[in-house]
Amino acid sequence: MLCAKAPTFDWNDLTFFLELARHGRLTPAARRLKVDTTTVSRRIAELERSLEAKLFQRGSDGFQLTEAGHKLFVIAEAIEQKTLSVPEALGLQNTSLPTGLVRVASMEGIAAFYLSAKFAEFSAVTPGIVVELVTERHLINLTKREADISVSFVPPNGPRLHVRRVGEFRLALYASEAYLARRGRPTTRAELLDHDFVDYIDDLIAIEPVHWLLEVLTPATVVFRSTSMAAQQTAVASGAGIALLPLFSAKTNPALVPVLAEDVVVRRELYLSVHEDIEHVGRVRAVTRFLANLFTEEAEYLNRF
Repeated sequence: MLCAKAPTFDWNDLTFFLELARHGRLTPAARRLKVDTTTVSRRIAELERSLEAKLFQRGSDGFQLTEAGHKLFVIAEAIEQKTLSVPEALGLQNTSLPTGLVRVASMEGIAAFYLSAKFAEFSAVTPGIVVELVTERHLINLTKREADISVSFVPPNGPRLHVRRVGEFRLALYASEAYLARRGRPTTRAELLDHDFVDYIDDLIAIEPVHWLLEVLTPATVVFRSTSMAAQQTAVASGAGIALLPLFSAKTNPALVPVLAEDVVVRRELYLSVHEDIEHVGRVRAVTRFLANLFTEEAEYLNRF
């Protein structure tokens, strides 16, 4: 009598398992893997069949790891880490320039007004690496591989993250000459209370340190609010009122002039974060090294008018 042959375990299924475990839903996992959701679902089913174990509990809130799934996750992450370290272990990183995609997550303002131009310079000297710059109001989760690298104003939390402070930037009050000609130029902090301000939307602030205006004052009159720092800056340049803006962005628009530059000093720290599993991968290491050097070399630009 012939016995039924057990399904063959496919190592490649672990890639699908890791992405679904990190994201908890089929669509983002499929997007990350550049396949459709049916493929992810099928590969997970095949993996469960081959291991004869249920790895996920499926519910309305997504996919949650079972006890067996948690055990496999630890093993699969260790395999992934070893796999990613193979080129460096063999010395292959030194034989050619690194290539591939690197996803960098940051806040909209520093991404649009500073990092995008710097990454254009990076691309010119490292053409094999394509940087994907992601902007969100909340902190991107590196543990779930929503990005490879994070540049943030606050240190993110998560297991096995390498987080380091790489610099800081200054913010100052800015207005347009047209607004100041119409409303007068404030010469003291007390006079600011008589002016119009541009600010964030209180109940839509995902990261409290971004609401930096509150370190200066609670404005009596806010004439425009936006979740977008770029929109705030454009409104100020158009004469709407006064806003607290980073120097790196305000300096890109000649219509903006500082207000009470010596009296109002607000700073934010910059943190560079990467997951330990990928920090030594050639392309990731090239981008993190570039960013760390950038914030060191341009410390004066980020903090001087």
